[in-house]
Amino acid sequence: MDLGLNGKVAIVTGGSDGIGKAAAISMAKEGVKVAIIGRTQAKLDAAIADIKAETPETDAQVIGIPTDVSVESEVQAMVAKVVDEFGGVDILVNNAGTSSATTLEKMTDENLKIDFGIKVYGAIYCARAVLPYLKASGTGAIINTTTPGGKASSPGTQPTSLSRSAGISLTKSWAGELAEHSIRVNTICVGVLKSGQHRTRWESMNAEDSSYTLEDHWKSVGAKVPLGRIGEAQEAGDVICFLASARASYVTGTAINVDGGTAPVV
Repeated sequence: MDLGLNGKVAIVTGGSDGIGKAAAISMAKEGVKVAIIGRTQAKLDAAIADIKAETPETDAQVIGIPTDVSVESEVQAMVAKVVDEFGGVDILVNNAGTSSATTLEKMTDENLKIDFGIKVYGAIYCARAVLPYLKASGTGAIINTTTPGGKASSPGTQPTSLSRSAGISLTKSWAGELAEHSIRVNTICVGVLKSGQHRTRWESMNAEDSSYTLEDHWKSVGAKVPLGRIGEAQEAGDVICFLASARASYVTGTAINVDGGTAPVV
């Protein structure tokens, strides 16, 4: 299926690993010019090599720009570089962020500051910086990565559930505000996927029990998912690519669960 994305320009934050890299791969396969954003140039360079290896048929145009999205001046400079390289921006994927979960009693101001800085302020800074280019595009799209916990928070999941709730709220608000400019805004609420975060957790458990393999870990985590398995990052990346495309031209202001059925709400 032709998604009508050839020649479009996308910015993907948190693009050096996991969902961000998967979304970049999906879009590069469709002929999108992609700028992946992360904090470390070495990781971005490695991701670019992976993306190009996965998309030999399209000769993917991919650049990596190290940026701390919680700093607005860095975001503005990053967007300027993308526009200088590719001529504009049609798609923004706000994907930067890590999982942080604790209780009210243990949560610190620093926890809140870091989490909101990346996930909420970062998304706002990026959207604000690209908005003139999305307006000029005529087919602009913003996709925010959030979680089902942003819809129905579980105990001990702050501050991530809090910041993800804010991301879902921003999604709905922006969709209404920007519709007159033909800019669509959606969010995917992602459940457990194979990711660097889960690999790090496995490494910690494996250090205590060397017989506990990564495959054991995937099976353990996946056993709690109604579909009976842990998800692949590419499964989320493909949904992001679809939402960015002309095939989703009448979809805006919605939150789609990509979680194997684990969310307690629709």
